[in-house]
Amino acid sequence: MLPFSDEYCMYLRKSRADAEAEARGEGETLARHEKALLELARRQRLNVTQIYREVVSGETIAARPVMQQVLDEVSQGRWKGVLVMEVERLARGDTMDQGLVAQTFKFSDTRIVTPMKTYDPANEFDEEYFEFGLFMSRREYKVINRRLQRGRVASVKEGKYVANQPPYGYLRKKLEHEKGFTLEPHPEQADVVRMIFELYTLGEKQEDGTYKRLGVSLIVRRLNALKIPPQKGGKWVTASVRDILINPVYIGKVRWNWRPAVKKMVDGQVVIERPRSSIEECVIVDGLHDGIIDPDVFAAAQENIKKNPPRPVGERNVVKNPLAGLIVCGKCGRRMVRRPYGSKNKVDTLMCAATSCDNVSVALHFVEERILEALREWLNDYRLQWELGVAPRKSSLVQLKRKALKKLDAEIETLEVQRGNVHDLLEQGVYDTETFLDRVREIGERMRRAQEDRAAVEADLQLEEVREESRREIIPKVQRLLDVYQELPTPKAKNDLLKEVLEKVVYVKENNGRWHSPPDDFEITLYPKLPQAWEK
Repeated sequence: MLPFSDEYCMYLRKSRADAEAEARGEGETLARHEKALLELARRQRLNVTQIYREVVSGETIAARPVMQQVLDEVSQGRWKGVLVMEVERLARGDTMDQGLVAQTFKFSDTRIVTPMKTYDPANEFDEEYFEFGLFMSRREYKVINRRLQRGRVASVKEGKYVANQPPYGYLRKKLEHEKGFTLEPHPEQADVVRMIFELYTLGEKQEDGTYKRLGVSLIVRRLNALKIPPQKGGKWVTASVRDILINPVYIGKVRWNWRPAVKKMVDGQVVIERPRSSIEECVIVDGLHDGIIDPDVFAAAQENIKKNPPRPVGERNVVKNPLAGLIVCGKCGRRMVRRPYGSKNKVDTLMCAATSCDNVSVALHFVEERILEALREWLNDYRLQWELGVAPRKSSLVQLKRKALKKLDAEIETLEVQRGNVHDLLEQGVYDTETFLDRVREIGERMRRAQEDRAAVEADLQLEEVREESRREIIPKVQRLLDVYQELPTPKAKNDLLKEVLEKVVYVKENNGRWHSPPDDFEITLYPKLPQAWEK
């Protein structure tokens, strides 16, 4: 069904300058812009039926989901034009983002309407003016961003705390008579930080008066047993405690650029990673705040950490677990990890890394064998269904969804007729402009709900069909995996083959103890991969 050819949408987005204006009391940005663009639509008699609001700050289109939706609808010819305060609101990202926006509007022949100018993509001069506006907005963004980054570094070197969230154990405090923030000890969390350092350096006092030093994992267990909440809720994990132990903020320092955002191109997509920097790469200076840990205690903690360093990068990146990245804990949702064999456990073990999770570990080879067994049973059962001519039939629920889809199609057609009648009434003078816009918005809202309902029903139907198709496509892959799996030379080769057919495997084991339950007393649920066309 073709969309109504004269529909316009409105795209509203905040910028940093808007946030500063709001702080000065100039009113809410999106509301002011919406009012101005609605007045523009009224003057030009534009049929605005949808308003999109972007409240997420992001440099790239990938970080702005509402903009992605607008571009998708523009590429499909959904809109005759898009109303926006200025072209800079559409794209301030890199050259790729600007090109994507320009090409999408050009090839869909979609107008861009601003209070200053209407850009017609069919007009060569408008196209050049639009592209030049995007280029200048990007240049302006880079200048502003460099100025902001220089200001942040300068504030850090003055000892101020510039991050939005304070570290665990502190509160942000506004500096008096000057710009910026510093830190002050949190009345409750500061004592927890002191306890963590004490347990890690001195230890826990025993009955005989001696002290037993606790490692990071034991400290995590102790914190969770005491029901002490971490910074963002949930349960404590080893990474959180280790980050506290190595953070110099607790001895009155300020650290900046510790985990900078690094952009990489992976499979044609920009991925942002936040690797830890070395001591030489980050800025560490004396802060304006007071430390809550004695420098000697902090130094002792660093010495203990050096004695138990993380594994080297090269070793860490070698896949030694054929189930790496596939097994998900059925209780806490985390990815399960492999514990190498040692003096206590004679074989590799599959375990949940969260010390607060009570999902029982198991020998890794048991899970590996169970997965292969489940795939073999599924393959045999499904082949038998096709041989007997009783392949899975469409359920009555699917038939009900098809009827609902037809009903929604009829409703959308009726709304299309009503929308055309509204334009006729405007031309005949029955409706004034205000009444016309109100009526169009009302019908547009009903149309939006109907189209959303239709999209949801259609997505459910497509999911069932794709699942069926995925079973047909996955059969040869599963057969190949079962034929060659045991002959594969490395865990990585096995892992790659499993990931071709499985999205994930959920694991749950309740009973513990060598004598209370057999070692293979656990449950797994397999989630096969869907075709790429559906994943997109």
